[in-house]
Amino acid sequence: MHNLLTLIRWKNLIMIGLVQLLVKYALLEPFGVATALNGFGITLLILSTIFIAAAGNIINDIQDVETDEINKPNKVIVGKSISEKTAYNLFIAFNLIGVALGFYVSHWVGKAPFFTIFVLISALLYVYATTLKQTLLVGNIIISALVALSIIIVGIFDLLPVINPQNRTTQMLFFKVILDYALFAFIINLLREIAKDIEDIDGDYKSGMNTLPIAIGRNRAKTVLITLNIIPLGALVYYVSTNLYKQQMAVIYFLLFVIAPLIYIFIKCCYASTKKDYHHISNMYKLVMLFGMLSLLLYKFVIFNS
Repeated sequence: MHNLLTLIRWKNLIMIGLVQLLVKYALLEPFGVATALNGFGITLLILSTIFIAAAGNIINDIQDVETDEINKPNKVIVGKSISEKTAYNLFIAFNLIGVALGFYVSHWVGKAPFFTIFVLISALLYVYATTLKQTLLVGNIIISALVALSIIIVGIFDLLPVINPQNRTTQMLFFKVILDYALFAFIINLLREIAKDIEDIDGDYKSGMNTLPIAIGRNRAKTVLITLNIIPLGALVYYVSTNLYKQQMAVIYFLLFVIAPLIYIFIKCCYASTKKDYHHISNMYKLVMLFGMLSLLLYKFVIFNS
């Protein structure tokens, strides 16, 4: 069981589920916004997303055995703790369950065509693992877009099915907030992907992959990472100073738990040189993502007191 949980990256899956719950119960429910999903519906949506993401993680590990033997030999599971055949069977089973749940939820909210979203995500994860991961930046962008989509999908299924001329303004206002968080998740995950590519350059090079640090060199890739760090930093400082400046609690939260760690990462990137350094930076990005998403809990206070 431990090996299976490691294979599907259970911590990442819990984070996906947590963020979707936060969007539903910290952002939408407290304000009485018209929503299509009840507790059962959001549970099915979360399970669908998690099963498809787990399948994506499995196929990724199956394809990465050769690379992981070099980058992280102690963490290789496929072919050791779990056979490749079993891993493939799990990949197919998890995909079928995830897509079937997505099919049910789509019909349940009266939007059958939304089902194609789950098929598209499942297909993209497979193509990413087998082909696109080796393509310069394309794989990084696609996986980051799918992380963002795991947030947007709550808005698609909870807000859009019940939109009408009377509530359109309110629905779109909340959908825009969801899009802001999705954009934040996209940028932070993209930066983390680049940091991971720098960390894994040795194994990726021997496997014939064409990641950013392989294409332009480790030092230039580091410069790109340092430069791109300025984007979320600048955007967050602007967002806090223009939208939240009256809310002391929100300002303190963002300064301490999101902006300060990003400044720390920026400084750390400037001096990073070892595999261990980039592994630490990658984990810090994950922490920034978590704290960024937890800020959804503040919205009740921000909006009610503004």
